[in-house]
Amino acid sequence: MAISVKLQAFEGPLDLLLHLIEKNKVDIYDIPIVEITAQYLDYIKAMETEDMNIMSEFLVMAATLLEIKCKMLLPREVNEEGEEEDPRAELVQKLLEYKMYKYMSYELKDRQMDAALTLFKGKTLPKEVEDYNPPVDMETLIGDASLAKLQELFKMVMKRQEDKIDPVRSKFGQIEKDEVDMDIKTSYVEDYILSHRTFSFRELLEKQKSKMEIIVTFLVILEMMKVGKISIAQEDIFEDIIITSCI
Repeated sequence: MAISVKLQAFEGPLDLLLHLIEKNKVDIYDIPIVEITAQYLDYIKAMETEDMNIMSEFLVMAATLLEIKCKMLLPREVNEEGEEEDPRAELVQKLLEYKMYKYMSYELKDRQMDAALTLFKGKTLPKEVEDYNPPVDMETLIGDASLAKLQELFKMVMKRQEDKIDPVRSKFGQIEKDEVDMDIKTSYVEDYILSHRTFSFRELLEKQKSKMEIIVTFLVILEMMKVGKISIAQEDIFEDIIITSCI
């Protein structure tokens, strides 16, 4: 009877490599590339995932390890300063950066958990204290103000409000937002392509009723050209663009 083994989940290929280095207790600056590569490939074979995006990341790292392993068997390259270059140097730098960010994330998580433990004391003031309003001395509040001074102050404030009004912009009407539905415009362009097959780009744009419709139509044409639904041709720089359906 086969014994099922549950593998530890890793955030990515660098996380797996860092785990193997710490597990084997080796110096990150002097990675035994042959041994680490063999263990890495064993983990890849045992992984069970249907997500090719995730699996492709691990396979790219496997290819990188095999490349470094091959370079380790060859004579070392010498840089401009006459020093031998270590094929593992770039990988070591990436591992160090990943390790730093990983432990920084642990620190931030601990701080978040500590912040969740912060408690606040609720209000305990008696209702009589909360409802208390200090008495207002009207004579102290008004001071030497008079009706004439208040009227003068009112006129001054109203004058400032009038000065804020732009005599030109205030006569402008309300600008309405021109909204164009991207899906509806896409369906319109697709129907136009099916009915015309080959047509002028200028003619299509001239049928639009506003600048926004022209812009959206232009974006739809770019997207269709990107996915291969149409092809475009132009005989000369200033000639009209001819669109042909590929559907």
